[in-house]
Amino acid sequence: MATKAATAWGDATVVDEVTLPQHAGEREFASLVQLLAGADGSRYVRFAYTTDGKARRGPVTLRAEDINRLGESLVGHSELAAALSPALPAGRRTGGGR
Repeated sequence: MATKAATAWGDATVVDEVTLPQHAGEREFASLVQLLAGADGSRYVRFAYTTDGKARRGPVTLRAEDINRLGESLVGHSELAAALSPALPAGRRTGGGR
């Protein structure tokens, strides 16, 4: 993956990412949940959206069903699941491998 990302704390590398395809009426887009690592080893979780594969800044809105899909999408993404663990419903903390 090794994509670079700019943060308020400096440059970071995308360590892991989950993409949630979404639609609103006829509009199609995706929300991204990314685990970032700063040069000093700090970890950050970034929520972004995309319409063309590139992360965009701005608000990200997830519906309750999207939160459930996020939990399901974290299977096989153990580091990202661990970073989000406090925010996910107990039944969705599933970062284990498949």
